[in-house]
Amino acid sequence: MASGKRRDNYRMPIPLKTGDVLRGRYRIRRIIGQGGMGCIYLADDMRLEGRQTALKEVEHDRSLPTEMVKEAREQFLREATVLARLDHPNLPKVSDFFSVGSLDYLVMDYIPGKDLRMLMMEARQNGEFLDENLVLSWANQLADALTYLHSQTPPILHRDIKPSNLKQTPTGLIKLVDFGLVKVLAPGEITITILQGQGTALYTPLEQYGGDSGHTDIRSDIFAFGSTLYHLLTNTPPADARERFLHPESLIPMQQINPEISPRTEKAILWAMNLHPDDRPPTIKAFQESLLGDRVASITHPITKPRHPSDYLSTNPERTLLWLSVGFTVFSLLAALLR
Repeated sequence: MASGKRRDNYRMPIPLKTGDVLRGRYRIRRIIGQGGMGCIYLADDMRLEGRQTALKEVEHDRSLPTEMVKEAREQFLREATVLARLDHPNLPKVSDFFSVGSLDYLVMDYIPGKDLRMLMMEARQNGEFLDENLVLSWANQLADALTYLHSQTPPILHRDIKPSNLKQTPTGLIKLVDFGLVKVLAPGEITITILQGQGTALYTPLEQYGGDSGHTDIRSDIFAFGSTLYHLLTNTPPADARERFLHPESLIPMQQINPEISPRTEKAILWAMNLHPDDRPPTIKAFQESLLGDRVASITHPITKPRHPSDYLSTNPERTLLWLSVGFTVFSLLAALLR
């Protein structure tokens, strides 16, 4: 498989083949993603039988001065260490990171299931829109994950939120995947992202077009979050930030595309999509409350909510008898002790 070329004639690394083994532990199955500076592979963990991982490959641009490449690799190791400490149900667990020659690798849980872009495309092919309550349940989970990232010390930005980076597991849980553009906001420090890039134009705010010299903060993730919800609810990609800056009318009102969207939902999403960061919600929590209000607690995907024992009593007669039997036994024991 020939390697691709970037505009600066920098050659991407030659992709690994099925059966290749890294670090004596990870056996490559296939490529499951490909970006500007490397691939993402599905691999078997040979040390833990049955465990599958996603290996994100990063090669730093060797056309840069040696000191910059060295700094980029050091930054990768620092940020990979930070990611390995994260533990949240809506984020894949980073379990390992290492280098092989000029390549760096980040090892994460492999997340099965379809990404939200695929689910949106299926709805579009059927001439339908995704259900608003379903999308809001996804938004609620994503908000929890981003609040967790932004509350780290220092805060962590994802910087590449989009439908294809959100996967729904078979149990209905949403996972924010691909830490390719993660940026750790160390105060007063110029940082280099784990994987240089600008994100996907449709969901990228104006301030992020400057790369690491841009003044990105948590409101940059909020813009991408809002743009992602716009796309999911309308089956229509939003006009990108540069186009909107030049032609403000290019962003089509959501209800004009999908009349079923509630005014509250559209208003909250457009607030998040403001071009200037100061005009957006100041935090993910503020956006979450604007989007969901009192529904924040109730709209969580039902599979992720613990069920009360009474839920079983009304739907399973055998369990009803079991619960009554257990209750009667406990009551009898308490009565005997109190005599």
